[in-house]
Amino acid sequence: MKYEHKSVLLDEAVDALNVQPNGIYVDCTVGGGGHSAKILDKLQGGKLIAIDKDEDALTVCKKRLKGNVSFIHCDFKWLGEVLRELRIDKVDGILVDLGVSSYQIDNPERGFSYMVSDAPLDMRMDASQSLSAKGIVNSYSEAELCKLIRDFGEEKFAKSIARNIVAERQKNEIETCGQLVEIIERSVPHCSRKKGSHPAKRTFQALRIEVNKELDGIDAFLKEAVDLLNPNGRLAVITFHSLEDRIVKQCFADFATDCICPPSFPKCVCGHRAKGVTLFKKPIEPSAREQQDNPRSKSAKLRVFVKK
Repeated sequence: MKYEHKSVLLDEAVDALNVQPNGIYVDCTVGGGGHSAKILDKLQGGKLIAIDKDEDALTVCKKRLKGNVSFIHCDFKWLGEVLRELRIDKVDGILVDLGVSSYQIDNPERGFSYMVSDAPLDMRMDASQSLSAKGIVNSYSEAELCKLIRDFGEEKFAKSIARNIVAERQKNEIETCGQLVEIIERSVPHCSRKKGSHPAKRTFQALRIEVNKELDGIDAFLKEAVDLLNPNGRLAVITFHSLEDRIVKQCFADFATDCICPPSFPKCVCGHRAKGVTLFKKPIEPSAREQQDNPRSKSAKLRVFVKK
């Protein structure tokens, strides 16, 4: 299958980085290389570090991207270690796109889509890891499944879905996306389904987040990323659902805040100081044109922090 991926908020994200010709930049989730290619076009003597935990993405980008670029196969949350190994102390810009690539969604073998009934229930961004969606639905307890689907999928019928998953797997192992979709459809009342939204969307999101530990350590990563920026360096983050965006928003607000002592304290004892400013009061969202050309971009939000 050909690796194809439409980079979301392409111009907006790269423009927000304010790329300097001789700067050092990191694309933490290189994917199909759209953002990276645009960054490289602006560099003259600078350097790009392209990171992804999907080896398929890196294989494609090594052929597509030309210039002073280093390719690293790992989770972006290891950014600090990556830079230390490259003997780079500080960088001028960091971009991270927290979404799943179109290639991963559209490739049936990766098992991300609820639209491909015979696809294996997988959802691993890094195919070398052991935990998969199949493992979760066939081994987690009913209580664990309910909490997972409720918390990560924000699904109000999580209890019913979890109960029916456990009941079904006692008969036969749940192996395909289609099997899981059938269970979910039986669990969600037809009258409660949102118009235009697939009833399995929230549960699949929850499983994908759990499989890839997407929310684990985002706050710690953001803190480290800001510390790795040069003065006036920028951190740009693209999110695709409220759970991610809430973490980014709260972290950026904390980074931009000075003293956090209670107002009653006569003087500051917390030592908390602002690291910089959030570039936009509200996140940048895709234009109507982009949403029409790429429906998967509709939920995307871009937030940018500038280090002082």
